[in-house]
Amino acid sequence: MSALWTEALALRRARALAWVLTRRELAQRHQGTALGIAWPYLQPLLTVAAYYLVFDVVFAMRLGEGAPTRAVGAFLVVGALPWMAFCDALSRGMNSLIDAGELLRKNPLPPVLFTTRAVLASSLIYGPLMLLVALAYIPAHGLRPAIVALLPLMALQLLLCLLLAYLLAILTAALRDVGQLVGFMLSVGIYLSPILFPLSLFPVNWRWVLWLNPMTALVIGYQQVLLAGAWPPVSTWLVALAWIALAALLLNALVARSRDQLVDWL
Repeated sequence: MSALWTEALALRRARALAWVLTRRELAQRHQGTALGIAWPYLQPLLTVAAYYLVFDVVFAMRLGEGAPTRAVGAFLVVGALPWMAFCDALSRGMNSLIDAGELLRKNPLPPVLFTTRAVLASSLIYGPLMLLVALAYIPAHGLRPAIVALLPLMALQLLLCLLLAYLLAILTAALRDVGQLVGFMLSVGIYLSPILFPLSLFPVNWRWVLWLNPMTALVIGYQQVLLAGAWPPVSTWLVALAWIALAALLLNALVARSRDQLVDWL
């Protein structure tokens, strides 16, 4: 893991610059809009509000037995918001090196800095929204100790996004087709996760397909905390950590092999 450790040290040394770049990234997302900084937060918030309005208020749809909650809209919000955060971080992160190509060719800056900027900017938008949703769900089950599990779940998702985004950014720099493939996988990934339906409704013999989605374990964790007020099962933490370990191993190998060629690919 020496290559990945070197990247982490470079990022630590440039942490002040990373924060400046992250703030600029956030400013660019709402540049020229009338609502200013509120706009990046308003878009996902209106999306999940629409889920609640349509499925719970208008149609009053209900899930069957075995679901962590009967209300369809409330169920969708808990899974959809982390998924939107995941998609936003990966989509912006995997294009971060290409977007910064000219700057990287002229300056000896660590490439990981630009992927980190994109992922952190995304987390600064969706992180507060997740906490806001958590406050809205507290009355459903009371203020139980399990609510503190939300913070490590969000931290694991941030780490997973950082690793996968940097991995995909290097692959996209080497082969532009990667961006198209990942975009397609993200568009269908929501159907291969327990976001639109509880895990219990998926055929038992095919549930292994859902676990191929790196967000499945984290979504189940969010559902347990926010919908049931319970601690996520041990399997949730183990699978999430396994995905992080796999992403770290792949990224370490890729960084070691691409270090001398990355700038040329850009």
